[in-house]
Amino acid sequence: MKRCIYFIIAAIMGISSYGQTGIMNSKDLLLKIQTELGRQKGVFALAYKDISSGETILWNEHEMFHAASTMKTPVMIEVFKQVAEGKRSLSDRVLVKTEFTSIVDTSVYQLNPADDSEQDLYKLAGTRIPLSDLIYRMITTSSNLATNIIIEMVGGKNVTQTMRALGANDIQVLRGVEDNKAFAKGLNNSTTAYDLMLIFQNMAEGKIINQGACDEMIKVLLHQTHNTLIPAFLPKEVKVAHKTGTITGVHHDSGIVFLPDGRKYVLVFLSKNLDDDTNATLAMARASEMIYQYMISKGKQ
Repeated sequence: MKRCIYFIIAAIMGISSYGQTGIMNSKDLLLKIQTELGRQKGVFALAYKDISSGETILWNEHEMFHAASTMKTPVMIEVFKQVAEGKRSLSDRVLVKTEFTSIVDTSVYQLNPADDSEQDLYKLAGTRIPLSDLIYRMITTSSNLATNIIIEMVGGKNVTQTMRALGANDIQVLRGVEDNKAFAKGLNNSTTAYDLMLIFQNMAEGKIINQGACDEMIKVLLHQTHNTLIPAFLPKEVKVAHKTGTITGVHHDSGIVFLPDGRKYVLVFLSKNLDDDTNATLAMARASEMIYQYMISKGKQ
């Protein structure tokens, strides 16, 4: 539905799909993207990698951003790692609770369904559900409650350490969501476009834990319900396994794009200091389409 709404907004504003861009090389493509995003107030970062050729397009790739919900992909990876180590099972039944402790002083804070993108899980408080269900909610509907339950289980420090082992040297997963005391002290989860690109590249190449684990994580990411950025202007036959992140003035998307001909590429858009989220999101969605058209043109060469 949201994807349709964005198409309607684009039509009302007189914004057409780019179609064939005529872009012949990556430098031209980056220039067009920078021009497109330069019309918006905010700071943007881009990281693209063609998995087959290894070609990259990078812009502000090491700029630090509040991770928002993009950190939920590293959290999912840590769960699968601990499952592979025999520490837990995806079938484990986990207690659903709404109270958590701040990393600042261990004081208790409570999540409110009104502030969450997924409310149904709150109705199950006091019951136990499979860990696999929590992962699915954390990724596909970006459930903050599921995220906090899982982070408390696997440990934020462990998540960050696992990211370091993958070569992601700057991403930090410090805490769960809505820890306001931590937020006030600047203790936030953070990331760069480059690190998210590395993470998804490893996943696309089957190098996180093993091929089976990567396949399972991709399967979850393919069911993402927030689709207003990377997939927004792509054909339906193009599949995107991705995770978004949105807070005030921030809109991110990161994942793997699968083309019908079997090729795939990793794409990350990060943004901050936005004053018009709708137009900025549309601009990034158009930039995503430019990259898709570039990949199509490369396939015809």
